[in-house]
Amino acid sequence: MMSSFFKSMEISSSALAAQRVRMNILSSNLANVQTTRTPEGGPYKRQDVVLSAIPLGSEFEDMLADKLDSKLKKVQVVSIHQDTKEARKVFDPTHADADKDGYVKMPNIQVMSEMVNMITATRAYEANATAFNESKAMAQKALEIGR
Repeated sequence: MMSSFFKSMEISSSALAAQRVRMNILSSNLANVQTTRTPEGGPYKRQDVVLSAIPLGSEFEDMLADKLDSKLKKVQVVSIHQDTKEARKVFDPTHADADKDGYVKMPNIQVMSEMVNMITATRAYEANATAFNESKAMAQKALEIGR
């Protein structure tokens, strides 16, 4: 019984960690929307988090769950993907990084899209925090019943 509560907390905590990484990457994208010069050379490249569902539990539990069609999964950050699109060119001959034609290569970041993604990540984080707290409250109630 308590094992179920711990599993639900582990699933929620994995999602909390994944959304935290996602919010950090989105914050970095927003902070670098005007960055035209990076240590790697050229403008900042937008990043995105790649998430995946991975099995929760031991090999035996996974084999049993396969047979019962009830495999639990948790979230894991698989990688941080860097945008491969060409940087957008903005005409600004007064900019220090302008080329000979007066164009500056700017990061391929759409502020509105990044803000929508940030709101989505924040709401997912809040939902998982709520689920975690509810699992904890149920476990505490179960312990009180056992007294």
